[in-house]
Amino acid sequence: MAVPGTESGNATVPPQGGVGGDITTEVVVLGGGLAGLTMAAALASAGVPVVCIDRDSPERMGGQGFDIRTTAISYASKMVLESAGVWRHMADQAGPMLDIRIADQFSPLFIHYDHTELAMEGRHQPFGWILDNKDIRRALFTRAAELPGLVHLAPAQATAVELTRSGVSVRLADGRTVRGRLLVGADGRRSLARDSAGIRVRRWSYDQSAIICTIRHTEPNKGVAVEHFLPNGPFAVLPMTDNRCSIVWSEKTSLVDTYLNLPDDQFIDELQRRSGGYLGEITLLTKREAWPLSVLLADRFVADRLALVGEAAHAIHPIAGQGLNLGMRDVAALAEVVVDAYRLGLDVGGPEVLARFQRWRRFDTVLLAAVCDGLVHLFSNSIPPLKLARNLGMAAINRLPPVKRFFMKHAMGVVGDLPRMIRGQPL
Repeated sequence: MAVPGTESGNATVPPQGGVGGDITTEVVVLGGGLAGLTMAAALASAGVPVVCIDRDSPERMGGQGFDIRTTAISYASKMVLESAGVWRHMADQAGPMLDIRIADQFSPLFIHYDHTELAMEGRHQPFGWILDNKDIRRALFTRAAELPGLVHLAPAQATAVELTRSGVSVRLADGRTVRGRLLVGADGRRSLARDSAGIRVRRWSYDQSAIICTIRHTEPNKGVAVEHFLPNGPFAVLPMTDNRCSIVWSEKTSLVDTYLNLPDDQFIDELQRRSGGYLGEITLLTKREAWPLSVLLADRFVADRLALVGEAAHAIHPIAGQGLNLGMRDVAALAEVVVDAYRLGLDVGGPEVLARFQRWRRFDTVLLAAVCDGLVHLFSNSIPPLKLARNLGMAAINRLPPVKRFFMKHAMGVVGDLPRMIRGQPL
């Protein structure tokens, strides 16, 4: 059944209540980050009433300096964002990845993925796109404002979560309560939703941090993404629009402060050395930041009336650029099972709905986390026999088109049991 006062079916029905008092809805999304607000937009676009609780204001999150990070959006994630009505608000800022070149340190043997070797939707598609996080956020805020069935509470701080067999309630710092049938925990690594359900997590840290910044360069990047596996961690140069690239430089944590504190000219010289100088003259467009690298994996992704998505459920090493993309696959799967239940007049937070989501997403996530962890340990060393084996393996993949196409599809996120949003079908 739907929450009393709302209707099942395809019509978009706003949640009951107003922003000045308690609110009753179908789905409550706790966390308004990239995965959380996409989740809310996907559900509201399909007619499911939803409230998204966001601790920061759109003005603060969209401002300069709030978040200098960039994100790799795979082809599959682009399809999710397109289905949710978000992509059109960010497409102009998206730098396409047309080629991917992966090398072990600076070996002449490397893997080269060319987007013209694989056709999707009857034509060649980029492997993905690189965008500033602030541009993704602005697109999400714009889409949220278009949806009458989505109440975006921002800023709003959740202080308590109650999960029962009959429903969920989230208490806000200002005294209001938001009630619904399903809580989507999209509130990151320190998830209040996950902790309230007593879901344990497994964590382990790498002796690495990611140094990030954005650069401008004089030579065109031609949509080429480059990743060098170096002994202290991978070094990636990711193409953006307007002769810009994003740098994601994984380094031993003990050395990070040294690089962060280098004068700009010395830091640029180090970037040139690691990238090979193919971008011409480089200038820094943003400050430098470092983010410690670790893994988080929840023991389960569901509890009574709760489903976890994004970093509330999992966080992995950025070696394969799949962090947010893994979360977007969560969004696509959960949106499908919730929308199907809602249209049939079923309980969107019922155990059958949640069990279906858990089956769909758990194995894929654990497998990818294990693969990324294995790659980190395999490549973060200079042991001669391992180095030789890595180089020969890369050369072999490059010469085996069927194997190569399989890895290309993995990079695009189009392998396995795909939700409708990723297949380009309407929810």
